[in-house]
Amino acid sequence: MSILRNHPFAVEAFFESSLVFTFAISKEHLQDLIPHCLELDTFNDHWAFVAIAMVQTKDLRPKGFPKQLGNDFFLIGYRIFVRFTNKAGKKLRGLYILKSETNSKKMEVLGNLFTNYQYTTTDISRVHKNDTLEISSAKSGFHVVIETKSKENIEMPDATPFYDWKEARRYAGPLPFTFSFNPMTNKVLIIEGVRKHWKPEPVRVIDYSFSFPEKLDSKDFRLACAFIVKNIPYTWKKGKVESLSV
Repeated sequence: MSILRNHPFAVEAFFESSLVFTFAISKEHLQDLIPHCLELDTFNDHWAFVAIAMVQTKDLRPKGFPKQLGNDFFLIGYRIFVRFTNKAGKKLRGLYILKSETNSKKMEVLGNLFTNYQYTTTDISRVHKNDTLEISSAKSGFHVVIETKSKENIEMPDATPFYDWKEARRYAGPLPFTFSFNPMTNKVLIIEGVRKHWKPEPVRVIDYSFSFPEKLDSKDFRLACAFIVKNIPYTWKKGKVESLSV
């Protein structure tokens, strides 16, 4: 079963939209949540970051399979920005998986069979009204409202550590790599994502609340930025496993 979960084949999908909220928190509050082989990807040597991505996914399937065999679902991914130095000495920038949620029971079963993304099923409500988009989940305990019309002169979140949107874009997600760690085998699984035309646009956040940050027990957890991309073909390469030195 552990071999099956190592992304044994490439996967492709189409992102109708990917909305990412990036939260900043003092690095000491996240250090214990990542394995020893990873390091936090920090800003100004103080801030570490958690991304909560909300993705409307279409036609997800093994690469090369016809679209008719694909699956459509909504994904909420909770990830920490990290870096990993591989055996070749190359430092890879990516995300460490905390948990994943979906509105599809089928995706939960298949996702947990072929990945280490820790899928659970939840309820998702999406409401478009008056140039706004509201996304919420009673079970997962979150509620967000964003403006969908304006694309210019969008203010940065009040408590962001970033100077401007250009600086914040480095933490727009997703990053080229995603990592998971198996402490039983002392191995790191590396998943490389490939996308085209990835140009995140800043989002004006009208309202938001998440129950997840409350579990981190930190008063300085703050919204750093929010970005959205639309209509993106996306591919995940077959997973690579790298053994760590004892």
